[in-house]
Amino acid sequence: MSATGGAKRLVPGDIRAAKGGTPIVMLTAYTTPIAKLVDQHCEMALVGDSVGMVLHGLPTTLGVTMEMMILHGQAVARGLKRAMMVIDMPFGSFEESPDQAFRNAARLMAETGAGAVKLEGGTHMAETIAFLTERGIPVMGHVGLTPQSVNTLGGYKVQGRGEDGDRVRADAISVAEAGAFSIVLEKVPDTLARAITKAVDVPTIGIGASADCDGQVLVVDDMLGLFADFRPKFVKRYAELSETAERAIATYAAEVRLRRFPATEHVFGDDSKAK
Repeated sequence: MSATGGAKRLVPGDIRAAKGGTPIVMLTAYTTPIAKLVDQHCEMALVGDSVGMVLHGLPTTLGVTMEMMILHGQAVARGLKRAMMVIDMPFGSFEESPDQAFRNAARLMAETGAGAVKLEGGTHMAETIAFLTERGIPVMGHVGLTPQSVNTLGGYKVQGRGEDGDRVRADAISVAEAGAFSIVLEKVPDTLARAITKAVDVPTIGIGASADCDGQVLVVDDMLGLFADFRPKFVKRYAELSETAERAIATYAAEVRLRRFPATEHVFGDDSKAK
């Protein structure tokens, strides 16, 4: 399965069928230009609630709203031709009841064209996941470190070490049995991620987990190095774009102050025939 060939839009069934095969590639996208780049190389584009921290400067994802997710989801949709868009359900939009979750998931999909929603939580969310999938809402699960629970987890800590591994494993199994077509495993030990991947019959998508997961996801801004001072252990920097951008902005500012920009080729003459 590759997002680079053909024009057929991938669907949850394609992702689920990739279990145990060539690793699934997923990156976040929040804007149309980034979505176009992701679409060329990835099976899935995640409109994550991380948008609140990455683009809006929020301290956590808890302040992200439905309106923010819809706005960015619509932008991403304009840049995709083949990759499937998955959109996060923001904090407070699904925890109250399965009915609440359905209303908000249906709205997200209807207004953005997303192929699936992602929601955080394990065993306690199994009933909601089943309720959604039975009503035509494809769900990607998310267990391990769940950023929306950062206050109860005591920070962005690795989950599932020691005896706590049984909890995370049980969460993943419950989510899979409830009908999720895939599961994000975030910030869990390598051995636990491998064990969960073997234990569930749907693809696992790792972020700070294991190379043996069925796929991987990263925040695109992190792997591109757009934040000079943010270097989590689980992120490989494939570029250092913050340094490139800073140099470009500094050069622009210097040229403006020296009146070197705009140069002759950047301004318009009086001759109507001039370009």
